[in-house]
This record gives sequence, structure tokens and C-alpha cells, in this order.
Amino acid sequence: MERVLGLDLGSRTLGVAVSDPLGMIARTVETFRFEEDDYDAALKRTGDLIKEYSIKRIVLGLPKHMNGDIGIRGEISIQFKASLEEMYGLPVELVDERLTTVAAQKMLISADVSRKKRKKVVDQVAAVQILQGYLDRH
Repeated sequence: MERVLGLDLGSRTLGVAVSDPLGMIARTVETFRFEEDDYDAALKRTGDLIKEYSIKRIVLGLPKHMNGDIGIRGEISIQFKASLEEMYGLPVELVDERLTTVAAQKMLISADVSRKKRKKVVDQVAAVQILQGYLDRH
């Protein structure tokens, strides 16, 4: 199997998760913070993580509206995918991420994580949910 990187891209944060070497279990790595809309910084950080974890595949959350339409955030993720593939030559799969952040918030609340701490880790937890869903399907 291969190590897979899971990403949850926001306008100022990149939630990051990575699979175990067998590609079965996702775990949190970090929430990378960058200047608003500075996706070049997010691309560079992703490159560092690809090297650090010997990544062979990337799963990127694709935000959609509840009716399935792709809005501006979705278009940004599609462009980010194209940039990742061009820069690093790895396959990048877009995965519907509707409700992952909501589910991550609920999970953190039920684990009694403080609001301040939730804000710091919610993107990582959403990335884990995106990646774990992908791993479970494959």
C-alpha cells in the first residue's frame, strides 16, 4: 500500500492528515496557517509534507453546496488540485467534503474540547474525516 495525504483547504488554513504506511488509518498532522488566499504557501507546505511522509497520493476535499453545485471555494480546490499535480506529479483525488467540518465540530464538542482548542484543530479533524472516508472506500 502507499501513504496518502489528506487535505482540507480553506482560505487561510490547510488541514492535514496522513495515512499509516498500510493505507488503513488516517491521523492528524497539522493545521497549516497562511495569509488569506496565499495558496502558493499552502502548495509549498504540501511539497514539504510529500517529502517528509513519502506520499504517493493526495486526497483533497472538494467543498460543494448542499445541492451539489460547485461554488467559488470548490473552484479554488479544483485549481489547487491542478497545481499539486503539475508541481509534484502525484495523483490527486477530489473527495466531496460536505459536512466534514460540521461532523468534526460535533466530534470535538462531544469529546469536550474547548472552543479555543476546537478552532485550532477542526481543520485537521476534517482532513482526517476526508482521508478516512477515502481509505475506507478503497
